[in-house]
Amino acid sequence: MSRRYLVALPAALWLPAALAQQARPLTVGVLVNGAAGTPLAARVRDLLQDAFTALGYGPERVALKFSHADGKLERLPALARELAAAGVDMIFALGGPASRAAADATSTIPVVFSIVTDPVALRLVDSMQAPGRNVTGVTNLDRGQATAQMQLLKEAAPLVSRVAVLSDADIPGSDKDGHAPIDRDNLQAAQGAGLAATVIKLKGPTPDLDAAFAALAKEGTQAIIALEVPVVLFHRERIARLASSHRMVSLFPGGTSDAGGVLTFGTTVMDTWKRMPAIADRIVKGTPPATIPVETVMRRELVVNTKAASEIGLTLPQQLIARADKRLD
Repeated sequence: MSRRYLVALPAALWLPAALAQQARPLTVGVLVNGAAGTPLAARVRDLLQDAFTALGYGPERVALKFSHADGKLERLPALARELAAAGVDMIFALGGPASRAAADATSTIPVVFSIVTDPVALRLVDSMQAPGRNVTGVTNLDRGQATAQMQLLKEAAPLVSRVAVLSDADIPGSDKDGHAPIDRDNLQAAQGAGLAATVIKLKGPTPDLDAAFAALAKEGTQAIIALEVPVVLFHRERIARLASSHRMVSLFPGGTSDAGGVLTFGTTVMDTWKRMPAIADRIVKGTPPATIPVETVMRRELVVNTKAASEIGLTLPQQLIARADKRLD
Protein backbone atom coordinates (compact mmCIF):
# COMPACT_ATOMS: atom_id res chain seq x y z
CA MET A 1 0.00 0.00 0.00
CA SER A 2 1.46 3.34 -1.03
CA ARG A 3 2.05 6.18 1.38
CA ARG A 4 -0.25 8.38 -0.70
CA TYR A 5 -3.05 5.87 -0.21
CA LEU A 6 -2.56 6.01 3.55
CA VAL A 7 -2.90 9.78 3.41
CA ALA A 8 -6.06 9.66 1.31
CA LEU A 9 -7.84 6.93 3.23
CA PRO A 10 -8.65 8.84 6.46
CA ALA A 11 -10.38 11.62 4.52
CA ALA A 12 -12.62 9.13 2.75
CA LEU A 13 -13.51 7.43 6.05
CA TRP A 14 -14.11 10.72 7.85
CA LEU A 15 -16.39 12.23 5.25
CA PRO A 16 -19.60 10.18 5.70
CA ALA A 17 -19.27 10.20 9.50
CA ALA A 18 -18.89 13.96 9.61
CA LEU A 19 -21.92 14.49 7.38
CA ALA A 20 -24.03 12.18 9.52
CA GLN A 21 -22.97 13.82 12.78
CA GLN A 22 -23.56 17.37 11.63
CA ALA A 23 -26.73 16.67 9.60
CA ARG A 24 -25.51 19.17 7.07
CA PRO A 25 -25.42 19.21 3.27
CA LEU A 26 -22.53 17.76 1.33
CA THR A 27 -20.44 20.74 0.23
CA VAL A 28 -18.80 20.36 -3.17
CA GLY A 29 -16.38 22.94 -4.47
CA VAL A 30 -16.49 23.08 -8.26
CA LEU A 31 -13.30 24.42 -9.83
CA VAL A 32 -13.79 25.62 -13.41
CA ASN A 33 -11.37 26.94 -16.03
CA GLY A 34 -14.01 29.10 -17.69
CA ALA A 35 -16.29 31.97 -16.77
CA ALA A 36 -19.39 32.27 -14.64
CA GLY A 37 -22.64 33.65 -16.01
CA THR A 38 -22.44 31.86 -19.35
CA PRO A 39 -24.96 29.38 -20.82
CA LEU A 40 -22.32 26.66 -20.49
CA ALA A 41 -21.77 27.45 -16.80
CA ALA A 42 -25.51 27.24 -16.20
CA ARG A 43 -25.65 23.92 -18.03
CA VAL A 44 -22.86 22.49 -15.90
CA ARG A 45 -24.66 23.52 -12.72
CA ASP A 46 -27.96 22.04 -13.92
CA LEU A 47 -26.39 18.75 -15.05
CA LEU A 48 -24.57 18.28 -11.75
CA GLN A 49 -27.60 19.20 -9.63
CA ASP A 50 -29.91 16.95 -11.66
CA ALA A 51 -27.49 14.03 -11.35
CA PHE A 52 -27.20 14.57 -7.59
CA THR A 53 -31.00 14.78 -7.28
CA ALA A 54 -31.39 11.48 -9.13
CA LEU A 55 -29.16 9.91 -6.47
CA GLY A 56 -31.26 11.32 -3.63
CA TYR A 57 -29.22 14.45 -2.99
CA GLY A 58 -31.75 17.23 -3.45
CA PRO A 59 -30.78 20.90 -3.08
CA GLU A 60 -31.17 20.56 0.69
CA ARG A 61 -28.59 17.74 0.80
CA VAL A 62 -25.85 19.11 -1.46
CA ALA A 63 -24.37 22.61 -1.83
CA LEU A 64 -22.36 23.36 -4.97
CA LYS A 65 -19.77 26.07 -4.46
CA PHE A 66 -18.47 27.22 -7.84
CA SER A 67 -15.10 28.87 -8.32
CA HIS A 68 -14.36 30.19 -11.85
CA ALA A 69 -10.97 31.19 -13.25
CA ASP A 70 -12.63 33.17 -16.08
CA GLY A 71 -10.15 31.72 -18.56
CA LYS A 72 -7.15 32.94 -16.51
CA LEU A 73 -5.60 29.57 -15.76
CA GLU A 74 -2.86 31.07 -13.61
CA ARG A 75 -5.59 31.81 -11.03
CA LEU A 76 -6.46 28.14 -10.57
CA PRO A 77 -3.86 27.21 -7.90
CA ALA A 78 -5.02 30.03 -5.61
CA LEU A 79 -8.70 29.23 -6.24
CA ALA A 80 -8.07 25.57 -5.42
CA ARG A 81 -6.32 26.48 -2.19
CA GLU A 82 -9.24 28.76 -1.26
CA LEU A 83 -11.71 25.91 -1.73
CA ALA A 84 -9.55 23.59 0.39
CA ALA A 85 -9.22 26.22 3.12
CA ALA A 86 -12.98 26.80 3.08
CA GLY A 87 -13.48 23.23 4.27
CA VAL A 88 -15.42 21.80 1.33
CA ASP A 89 -16.10 18.07 1.57
CA MET A 90 -14.78 17.38 -1.90
CA ILE A 91 -13.71 19.20 -5.04
CA PHE A 92 -15.01 18.69 -8.56
CA ALA A 93 -12.33 19.86 -11.00
CA LEU A 94 -13.38 20.53 -14.59
CA GLY A 95 -10.40 20.44 -16.92
CA GLY A 96 -6.76 19.40 -16.80
CA PRO A 97 -5.40 22.66 -15.35
CA ALA A 98 -8.16 22.79 -12.72
CA SER A 99 -7.56 19.15 -11.82
CA ARG A 100 -3.82 19.66 -11.48
CA ALA A 101 -4.42 22.70 -9.27
CA ALA A 102 -6.89 20.81 -7.04
CA ALA A 103 -4.58 17.82 -6.70
CA ASP A 104 -1.71 20.11 -5.72
CA ALA A 105 -3.87 22.01 -3.22
CA THR A 106 -4.84 19.02 -1.05
CA SER A 107 -3.79 15.46 -0.35
CA THR A 108 -6.78 14.70 1.88
CA ILE A 109 -9.93 16.27 0.40
CA PRO A 110 -11.34 13.97 -2.30
CA VAL A 111 -10.96 15.39 -5.81
CA VAL A 112 -13.18 14.20 -8.67
CA PHE A 113 -12.10 15.36 -12.13
CA SER A 114 -13.49 15.53 -15.65
CA ILE A 115 -12.33 17.00 -19.00
CA VAL A 116 -8.94 15.38 -18.49
CA THR A 117 -7.62 13.73 -21.63
CA ASP A 118 -5.02 11.49 -19.97
CA PRO A 119 -5.05 11.49 -16.15
CA VAL A 120 -2.07 9.12 -15.96
CA ALA A 121 0.09 11.28 -18.24
CA LEU A 122 -0.83 14.32 -16.16
CA ARG A 123 0.18 12.41 -13.01
CA LEU A 124 -3.22 12.84 -11.39
CA VAL A 125 -3.53 9.10 -10.78
CA ASP A 126 -1.13 6.17 -10.63
CA SER A 127 -3.29 4.18 -13.05
CA MET A 128 -6.82 4.19 -14.43
CA GLN A 129 -7.79 1.11 -12.40
CA ALA A 130 -6.07 2.10 -9.14
CA PRO A 131 -5.71 5.89 -8.74
CA GLY A 132 -3.71 5.40 -5.54
CA ARG A 133 -4.43 8.80 -3.97
CA ASN A 134 -7.24 11.22 -3.11
CA VAL A 135 -7.97 11.90 -6.79
CA THR A 136 -10.22 9.99 -9.19
CA GLY A 137 -12.78 10.92 -11.79
CA VAL A 138 -14.24 10.37 -15.21
CA THR A 139 -12.67 11.06 -18.57
CA ASN A 140 -13.80 11.03 -22.17
CA LEU A 141 -10.34 9.82 -23.13
CA ASP A 142 -10.73 8.16 -26.52
CA ARG A 143 -7.45 6.72 -27.75
CA GLY A 144 -8.87 6.40 -31.25
CA GLN A 145 -10.43 9.83 -31.56
CA ALA A 146 -7.48 11.64 -33.12
CA THR A 147 -7.15 9.00 -35.83
CA ALA A 148 -10.91 8.87 -36.39
CA GLN A 149 -11.27 12.64 -36.71
CA MET A 150 -8.44 12.86 -39.25
CA GLN A 151 -10.15 10.14 -41.29
CA LEU A 152 -13.43 12.01 -40.95
CA LEU A 153 -11.80 15.22 -42.16
CA LYS A 154 -10.38 13.48 -45.23
CA GLU A 155 -13.77 11.96 -45.99
CA ALA A 156 -15.55 15.30 -45.65
CA ALA A 157 -12.96 17.29 -47.61
CA PRO A 158 -10.72 14.98 -49.69
CA LEU A 159 -8.70 17.88 -51.11
CA VAL A 160 -7.47 19.01 -47.70
CA SER A 161 -3.77 18.36 -47.22
CA ARG A 162 -2.71 20.92 -44.59
CA VAL A 163 -4.35 21.16 -41.18
CA ALA A 164 -3.80 23.22 -38.03
CA VAL A 165 -4.45 21.71 -34.60
CA LEU A 166 -5.59 24.43 -32.19
CA SER A 167 -4.39 23.75 -28.65
CA ASP A 168 -3.74 25.62 -25.39
CA ALA A 169 -0.36 26.94 -24.27
CA ASP A 170 -1.27 26.45 -20.61
CA ILE A 171 -2.38 22.82 -20.45
CA PRO A 172 -0.05 20.60 -18.39
CA GLY A 173 2.05 17.66 -19.55
CA SER A 174 4.11 19.35 -22.27
CA ASP A 175 7.27 17.68 -23.59
CA LYS A 176 10.50 19.42 -24.60
CA ASP A 177 8.82 20.56 -27.82
CA GLY A 178 5.93 22.12 -25.91
CA HIS A 179 3.44 19.45 -26.96
CA ALA A 180 0.97 17.98 -24.49
CA PRO A 181 -0.26 14.37 -24.90
CA ILE A 182 -3.37 15.47 -26.82
CA ASP A 183 -1.16 17.50 -29.21
CA ARG A 184 1.13 14.56 -29.87
CA ASP A 185 -1.80 12.22 -30.51
CA ASN A 186 -3.18 14.56 -33.17
CA LEU A 187 0.18 15.14 -34.85
CA GLN A 188 0.72 11.40 -35.08
CA ALA A 189 -2.81 10.84 -36.40
CA ALA A 190 -2.39 13.55 -39.04
CA GLN A 191 0.87 12.03 -40.19
CA GLY A 192 -0.78 8.63 -40.44
CA ALA A 193 -3.53 10.14 -42.58
CA GLY A 194 -1.03 11.78 -44.91
CA LEU A 195 -1.82 15.30 -43.71
CA ALA A 196 0.69 18.05 -43.01
CA ALA A 197 -0.15 19.32 -39.52
CA THR A 198 0.93 22.14 -37.24
CA VAL A 199 -0.01 22.57 -33.58
CA ILE A 200 -0.96 26.15 -32.71
CA LYS A 201 -0.64 26.82 -28.98
CA LEU A 202 -3.08 29.62 -28.20
CA LYS A 203 -2.37 31.66 -25.08
CA GLY A 204 -5.39 32.49 -22.93
CA PRO A 205 -7.39 34.16 -21.73
CA THR A 206 -7.44 36.48 -24.78
CA PRO A 207 -5.47 34.91 -27.64
CA ASP A 208 -4.84 36.96 -30.78
CA LEU A 209 -7.05 34.82 -32.95
CA ASP A 210 -7.09 37.27 -35.84
CA ALA A 211 -3.29 37.13 -36.12
CA ALA A 212 -3.26 33.36 -35.70
CA PHE A 213 -5.73 32.80 -38.52
CA ALA A 214 -4.03 35.34 -40.77
CA ALA A 215 -0.78 33.41 -40.33
CA LEU A 216 -2.50 30.09 -40.98
CA ALA A 217 -4.10 31.42 -44.15
CA LYS A 218 -0.72 32.69 -45.36
CA GLU A 219 0.72 29.20 -44.82
CA GLY A 220 -2.05 27.63 -46.89
CA THR A 221 -3.91 25.92 -44.05
CA GLN A 222 -7.12 24.36 -45.34
CA ALA A 223 -8.68 23.02 -42.14
CA ILE A 224 -8.52 23.39 -38.38
CA ILE A 225 -8.98 20.79 -35.65
CA ALA A 226 -10.21 22.41 -32.42
CA LEU A 227 -9.04 20.44 -29.40
CA GLU A 228 -10.99 19.99 -26.19
CA VAL A 229 -8.79 22.38 -24.20
CA PRO A 230 -9.74 25.47 -22.15
CA VAL A 231 -8.81 28.40 -24.40
CA VAL A 232 -10.23 26.73 -27.51
CA LEU A 233 -13.51 25.78 -25.84
CA PHE A 234 -13.85 29.26 -24.36
CA HIS A 235 -13.43 30.94 -27.79
CA ARG A 236 -14.99 28.21 -29.93
CA GLU A 237 -17.68 30.34 -31.57
CA ARG A 238 -15.18 32.98 -32.68
CA ILE A 239 -12.80 30.30 -33.88
CA ALA A 240 -15.57 28.82 -36.03
CA ARG A 241 -16.39 32.24 -37.51
CA LEU A 242 -12.75 32.95 -38.32
CA ALA A 243 -12.31 29.53 -39.91
CA SER A 244 -15.35 30.20 -42.07
CA SER A 245 -14.14 33.67 -43.09
CA HIS A 246 -10.84 32.11 -44.20
CA ARG A 247 -12.71 29.27 -45.96
CA MET A 248 -11.20 26.59 -43.75
CA VAL A 249 -12.98 23.39 -42.81
CA SER A 250 -13.49 23.30 -39.04
CA LEU A 251 -13.81 20.21 -36.85
CA PHE A 252 -14.75 20.59 -33.19
CA PRO A 253 -14.88 18.05 -30.32
CA GLY A 254 -18.08 16.27 -29.37
CA GLY A 255 -20.70 18.30 -27.53
CA THR A 256 -19.63 21.64 -29.04
CA SER A 257 -21.86 21.91 -32.10
CA ASP A 258 -22.99 25.28 -30.73
CA ALA A 259 -19.69 26.66 -32.01
CA GLY A 260 -21.04 26.53 -35.56
CA GLY A 261 -18.21 24.47 -37.03
CA VAL A 262 -18.60 22.32 -40.12
CA LEU A 263 -18.10 19.08 -38.19
CA THR A 264 -18.48 18.15 -34.54
CA PHE A 265 -17.21 14.73 -33.60
CA GLY A 266 -16.22 12.60 -30.65
CA THR A 267 -17.04 11.93 -27.06
CA THR A 268 -18.56 14.78 -25.09
CA VAL A 269 -17.59 16.16 -21.70
CA MET A 270 -21.29 16.58 -20.88
CA ASP A 271 -21.50 12.82 -20.49
CA THR A 272 -18.67 12.97 -17.95
CA TRP A 273 -20.33 15.65 -15.83
CA LYS A 274 -23.36 13.41 -15.34
CA ARG A 275 -21.13 10.72 -13.79
CA MET A 276 -19.29 12.90 -11.28
CA PRO A 277 -22.07 12.88 -8.64
CA ALA A 278 -22.19 9.06 -8.83
CA ILE A 279 -18.49 8.94 -7.95
CA ALA A 280 -19.08 11.46 -5.16
CA ASP A 281 -21.85 9.24 -3.81
CA ARG A 282 -19.45 6.29 -3.57
CA ILE A 283 -16.97 8.45 -1.66
CA VAL A 284 -19.67 9.68 0.74
CA LYS A 285 -20.63 6.06 1.41
CA GLY A 286 -17.06 5.22 2.40
CA THR A 287 -15.14 4.10 -0.68
CA PRO A 288 -11.72 5.79 -0.79
CA PRO A 289 -10.99 7.72 -4.02
CA ALA A 290 -7.70 5.82 -4.20
CA THR A 291 -9.61 2.62 -4.96
CA ILE A 292 -12.27 3.99 -7.32
CA PRO A 293 -11.22 3.32 -10.94
CA VAL A 294 -11.28 6.26 -13.32
CA GLU A 295 -14.39 5.94 -15.49
CA THR A 296 -14.17 6.40 -19.25
CA VAL A 297 -17.04 7.69 -21.41
CA MET A 298 -16.84 6.22 -24.91
CA ARG A 299 -20.02 7.35 -26.71
CA ARG A 300 -19.10 9.31 -29.85
CA GLU A 301 -21.37 11.81 -31.54
CA LEU A 302 -21.20 13.17 -35.10
CA VAL A 303 -22.92 16.44 -35.99
CA VAL A 304 -22.70 17.87 -39.51
CA ASN A 305 -23.45 21.52 -40.25
CA THR A 306 -24.37 21.72 -43.92
CA LYS A 307 -24.98 25.46 -43.69
CA ALA A 308 -21.47 26.09 -42.37
CA ALA A 309 -20.09 23.78 -45.07
CA SER A 310 -21.89 25.63 -47.86
CA GLU A 311 -20.57 28.96 -46.58
CA ILE A 312 -17.02 27.83 -47.40
CA GLY A 313 -17.99 26.19 -50.67
CA LEU A 314 -17.88 22.62 -49.36
CA THR A 315 -20.45 19.96 -50.25
CA LEU A 316 -20.44 17.20 -47.68
CA PRO A 317 -20.76 13.61 -48.99
CA GLN A 318 -24.27 12.23 -48.66
CA GLN A 319 -23.04 9.06 -46.97
CA LEU A 320 -21.41 11.20 -44.29
CA ILE A 321 -24.58 13.20 -43.73
CA ALA A 322 -26.64 10.01 -43.60
CA ARG A 323 -24.71 8.53 -40.69
CA ALA A 324 -24.58 11.73 -38.64
CA ASP A 325 -26.35 11.73 -35.29
CA LYS A 326 -27.55 15.24 -36.00
CA ARG A 327 -27.69 17.57 -39.01
CA LEU A 328 -27.70 21.36 -38.76
CA ASP A 329 -28.94 23.26 -41.82
